[in-house]
Amino acid sequence: MALILNIDTATTTGSVSLSRDGQVLQTLVNEKQQDHAATMILFVQQILKEQGILPAALDAVAVSAGPGSYTGLRVGVATAKGLCYAWNKPLLAISTLQMMAQGLVATIKDEDAWYCPMLDARRQEVFMGLYDARLQELMPPQAMILEPSSLEEQLAEKKIYFFGDGSPKWELMLSSHKNAIFVKYVISAAHMAPLSAQAFNKKMFVDLAYFSPFYLKPFYSPQKP
Repeated sequence: MALILNIDTATTTGSVSLSRDGQVLQTLVNEKQQDHAATMILFVQQILKEQGILPAALDAVAVSAGPGSYTGLRVGVATAKGLCYAWNKPLLAISTLQMMAQGLVATIKDEDAWYCPMLDARRQEVFMGLYDARLQELMPPQAMILEPSSLEEQLAEKKIYFFGDGSPKWELMLSSHKNAIFVKYVISAAHMAPLSAQAFNKKMFVDLAYFSPFYLKPFYSPQKP
C-alpha cells in the first residue's frame, strides 16, 4: 500500500494531494502562483496533520515535473526534493501533461477519443501532448507554435478533447471542426495520484541530486535596455 504525497506547481494553480494506492485522501489548492513557494510547505503540514499521518509513514513524494511555468516548476521540484532529503523518501517525477490527461480521461470517460492537454507557452506557442484514453502517448510532449493547419492529420482521424490554459488560443485559431472539442479543466495534484501509484509500483524513482524539471525549451528573459 503506497502512501504518496503529490505536489503540482507547474501552472498558476498549485496544489498538494495525499493519496493511498492511487486514491485521493485530501487535496489543498492555491490559485496564486506568486504564493506557491510559501503555501506548498504549509499545505503539506496541514494535510499530514489533518490526516493524522507522520512523514515517516509516507512511501514517496511525487512532483509534477513539467512542462509548465519555469518559476512554478522550480518551486515544486525544490519543495519535493527538500522533503525527500529531509524525510529520506524516494522521488517520483510525473509528466504534467500526462497528469492533465489522466484528470480529464477520468472525468470525460470517452474511450474512443484522444486527449490533448495544452499549456500556454506565450504568444502562439503551447506545450502539448496527445494521449489516448489509456494514457498511451500518441504525440510526445513538445513546444508547438500553433497554426491553423496544426494537428490537421490527427483531427481527421479521431475526436480530440483540447483543454488546459493554452487551449483557448487554439480554439480561436482553429476554424470549426467536428472532431475538435474544447472543455474546461482545472489542474490538480489529485490527478497525479493514479500515475504516481503506478510509478511507485514500478520503482520509477529519479535521482534526487541530479533531477531537474522538464522545461521543454530554454528559459528566455528579455534584455533590459
